[in-house]
Amino acid sequence: MASHYEQSMQRDIDRIREKVTRMATLATNALEAVLKAFLSRDRQVAYTVILRDRRIDEFENEIDRLCLEFIVRQQPVAKHLRFAYIAIKINQDIERIGDYAESIARQVLKISALDCDIPHARFEQIAALSISMLKDAVRAFTGEDVELARNAIAIEDEVDGLKSLINAELFQLRQENKLPLEALTPLMTIARRFERVADHGQNICEQVIYMATGENTRHSGGDVWRMVFIDDDNSALSQMAEAIGNSLNQPEFVFSSAGLVVGQVDAEVIRFLAKKGIDANRASTHAVEQVPNIEFAQVLVALTRRAKRAFSIAPKAVCLDWSGVSDSFADAASRPAQERCEDAYNYLEQNISALCSAVLADKLD
Repeated sequence: MASHYEQSMQRDIDRIREKVTRMATLATNALEAVLKAFLSRDRQVAYTVILRDRRIDEFENEIDRLCLEFIVRQQPVAKHLRFAYIAIKINQDIERIGDYAESIARQVLKISALDCDIPHARFEQIAALSISMLKDAVRAFTGEDVELARNAIAIEDEVDGLKSLINAELFQLRQENKLPLEALTPLMTIARRFERVADHGQNICEQVIYMATGENTRHSGGDVWRMVFIDDDNSALSQMAEAIGNSLNQPEFVFSSAGLVVGQVDAEVIRFLAKKGIDANRASTHAVEQVPNIEFAQVLVALTRRAKRAFSIAPKAVCLDWSGVSDSFADAASRPAQERCEDAYNYLEQNISALCSAVLADKLD
């Protein structure tokens, strides 16, 4: 017969599991509702999802409180301590999923009045996979089902592939003038949000495996710093910054570039970089929304004043304003292109080198 202590601990664990399950149900319902709103352009349903997000936030606070009380009162060890820790982490994942449902709802409001045909089939696929993955992840947590968690993780690659396919199809439709520019960013955001749901589903599954077995399956790569350079159209300055970063041959860093919109690569910049011994002939332009997992970039650098608008996309990133470099570079009328490129190159090379050195020095301390 279980002791009073064991019974008390089990009651607390069951209560936390029940709260997590209810919170996950709210998040799942929000995703299913917002998909319905997207398919039917139903503004009322979209508003309902936005308004109900606060209920998920309330559950997050309650579950955090229950987990902390459990740790203080029961003083758990080993597997029971892992349970409390994992419950807190999963709580955060589900809260973020609720935020993604709300974000999708806001994008639905943006496109609901647009007169255009939207390729719904791919979105239905990515939504179905992401929602299914979330459900399986939560079931794996409540049942401590390691096999179910591992099977659910395998779905994530398919979701990533669908997101890339959706983005490619949207750009093709835009190039063929079958999709208005006003619809492009909201639709790409919707695809990215569903893909992020799957990412958090994977997080939950990895946490479940750790809780049940002690095995840490989470992806390595925390020692790699991701920097994204952003300007207006990813045609010149941001391309130059990415090329300079890559030329430093620093394995601890991954450099990317993007624009608020997609432009054409500046041929003069490519020629200038070639003179510096940097081959950028294969460079292509990307919008901010196309940078994979930009939400997890550690550093965002704005190279124009307008580019600072993109800072909100990665709330935890260090955001730097180097927009001064764009002032002299844009002064095409008074200075030769070679001179403008040289000044921009020197500014970027000095600042990127100093920033990388600062990161490495901080990691060594």
